[in-house]
Amino acid sequence: MHLDEYIDDLQPDGEQRRRQQLAEEKSYEILDFVEDVEQGVAEAVQGDSLVGATAPSVFVGRSSYPDVSAGILSPVAGDADPEEFATSGEWYQQGLDIDNVLQYRTGLLNSRRAANVNVHDVWDGFVGTQREVAMADRPVDIEIGLSDTPEFDRDEYTNPAANAPSGPNARAESADLGENPHVPRYVEKTLEDDDWAAEGAMTYLYRRGLDVYDINRVLSVGALGQAQHRRLVPTRWSITAVDDTVGQYLRGTIRDAPSVDEVSVHVNEYMGNRYWVVLAPGRWEYELVEMKAPGSIWNPDPGGDLWMASASEGYAGRSGYVDETAGAYYAARLGVLEHLSDVGRQAKALVLREVSDDYWAPVGVWQVRESVRNAFDGSPGEAETFHGAVAEISDHLPVSLAALRRKSDMVAGVQSDLSEFA
Repeated sequence: MHLDEYIDDLQPDGEQRRRQQLAEEKSYEILDFVEDVEQGVAEAVQGDSLVGATAPSVFVGRSSYPDVSAGILSPVAGDADPEEFATSGEWYQQGLDIDNVLQYRTGLLNSRRAANVNVHDVWDGFVGTQREVAMADRPVDIEIGLSDTPEFDRDEYTNPAANAPSGPNARAESADLGENPHVPRYVEKTLEDDDWAAEGAMTYLYRRGLDVYDINRVLSVGALGQAQHRRLVPTRWSITAVDDTVGQYLRGTIRDAPSVDEVSVHVNEYMGNRYWVVLAPGRWEYELVEMKAPGSIWNPDPGGDLWMASASEGYAGRSGYVDETAGAYYAARLGVLEHLSDVGRQAKALVLREVSDDYWAPVGVWQVRESVRNAFDGSPGEAETFHGAVAEISDHLPVSLAALRRKSDMVAGVQSDLSEFA
């Protein structure tokens, strides 16, 4: 389908309508749900203990590194399957809206205690239990001894800021498993090999079918890498590390692949974000350009200017961390590379992300990853040239083509090169 017809037909398809309907059916005022969580905490905490099933989720903070906050996340609200509380691509498939995601996040009690990141031989006590919970592939019964009453900050939900709202938290004294966790054999294999570098272990787990969400948990609790280097990794860092490492592996799988033979445009919308993915013939090259509207969570002044950010890489990749677009860069790149690896091609890839003021609270880079992953469903729009495609898309962007050209190396015609990032 030619690009102009494709853009004209950009209406929600049946699957998108289904997700939207699900979101509408599940959506209700988040503060009403907060009251349910507070009641759930009261019911779940018996004396100074929390007893019940935990989703296979953990949290490692980054404040005061290398002395961090190590937490086990336990569902304390509603009667949903505990596994549903764990962040995964299923949230996209279920059509969860911002309210719905915050409800899941709000419904998790973070039982935490201070820990040093050096844990390569720690398998007892609270941190040892946290590590076993993270490696399990299903919920685990657990009893947690608490040293104080769970605290809840309602202001997080009425005035969401850059960090996504979270559930109540309490200091933990102890954690005891009520059953033996089920750990996949290939996760055990990476743990048992004391000489296996973390990057190779992550790639191995991905090739064995673990999604990046599962690998992130295992990395975060220091269960990957050479024994003497195993550390707790703050959750935010581990998410980006896994996206980057798996992305580098996938880039290697297409390094010698033939190029795509035509320009294609793929579009997806989710949670107030619209993603345009343009693939064009040529060797691998990638750029993410973000356009964040006034009044959105990352550009909160409704009377301000639209904010733009970009980052790119050439055939050889990058040697430095991305600052402007941060974790979104690696999450979007992963979705593009998975598609190209699946079809056995390489391409020049431009991702344009529009963030509208409908994106009123941050839910995490998982929505970037899943939106780009699913942008390749269905037939794309087609164009004669890369620049012709961008020119046609620009009529539907919140910025002019000239402004986009000033911000984007690819749109300006500048070829990325490894030396640019040295």
